[in-house]
Amino acid sequence: MSAAPGRRTGRRPGSEDTRAAVLAAARAAFGERGYEGASIRDIASRAGVDGALVHHYFGSKQQLFLAASEFPVDVSVVVPQILAGPPETMGERFVRTVVGIWDRPEVRPLLLGIVRSAATDPTAAAMLRGLLADGPLGAIARSIGGPDASARAALAGTQLVGLVLARYVVALEPVASMTAEQLAAAIGPTIGRYLAGDVRLTTGAAPGEAPG
Repeated sequence: MSAAPGRRTGRRPGSEDTRAAVLAAARAAFGERGYEGASIRDIASRAGVDGALVHHYFGSKQQLFLAASEFPVDVSVVVPQILAGPPETMGERFVRTVVGIWDRPEVRPLLLGIVRSAATDPTAAAMLRGLLADGPLGAIARSIGGPDASARAALAGTQLVGLVLARYVVALEPVASMTAEQLAAAIGPTIGRYLAGDVRLTTGAAPGEAPG
């Protein structure tokens, strides 16, 4: 039986389902190729829609990237869970929590899209900085307090960026295959030390050390 006259086949109707399909396709494309490598044509093809419909819903490619990269994590819920418990194991709880979030199928493309794009796109770089400064790391550092909270969060963030690159982008073994529990045990103490431990962040003599 032939298709009804005037009705296009293989295309999704304009609806919230279409918008969700475009977002899912955009997350996959940005995650695989980064901001520069992904195109509206490719995203539209993945979603089964016309490129004009992508522009109708989201405007520009940059606006689509921003919409596709909205991180589905409620910091107000996650941070108290990480802070609850002995301070000396806070880093392990943090790594266990964030790796569990990153490993979720609906989150990993968002994370990869932001990280892969940050090197070439200022918007993606700003988003990554925001995730590190305003996400769980920054909230935990502010909860702990102290004049060096932002610096501590930034240092801990270097560990997270390295972990994302090694585990999800480069697929460096055995890091790529380690469980969240294994990563928490290996990396957690370093994260905890940066956030709440004895870290030398200022110039001059270290604690207990006479000036040279």
